[in-house]
Amino acid sequence: MERTGSANAYLTGFGNNKRIVFFDTLLDKLNTDEVIAVLAHEIGHFKHKHIQKRIVLLATMTLGGLALLGWLMQQDWFYNGLGINTPSTYIALLLFALVLPVFTFFVQPIIAWISRKYEFEADDFAAEQSNPLMLIQALVKLYRESASSLTQDPLYSACYETHPQAPVRVAYLSRKLSTS
Repeated sequence: MERTGSANAYLTGFGNNKRIVFFDTLLDKLNTDEVIAVLAHEIGHFKHKHIQKRIVLLATMTLGGLALLGWLMQQDWFYNGLGINTPSTYIALLLFALVLPVFTFFVQPIIAWISRKYEFEADDFAAEQSNPLMLIQALVKLYRESASSLTQDPLYSACYETHPQAPVRVAYLSRKLSTS
């Protein structure tokens, strides 16, 4: 068990070293059925191989970034457009680090969307393996305890939030509840 002020649970590890971590505060705030629902959600991440998929995504993005850097290093306009007259590898790395946020600005919403998709997949698994109502109750408690608001700005949430907004997630699970 990990000691902290926030209530959280997560899947971590790779290969034979996978673990589901429950923060002590989560165990204190949720009842047994809610903890089981959260456990089912975390097992859903495992069953859907979300860690492996995220590693592949990040490796692909890293290789893409390195390929972009390699291409930019060959372009005179990359240096000239930023006021550099003498191209060099060191300058290219520095300039790339400075302009990288421009590229990640456009990629971040896609990464956030994928992460939210993973959360819905884990919620689906949890709804099938445990009581969806218990997961709803646990999520409402956890969202209330977290520093984030229950209702974020939808545009901000779509671009930056890795977890769906509480009302969206509750509505999604409520539909599962009505069909089960």
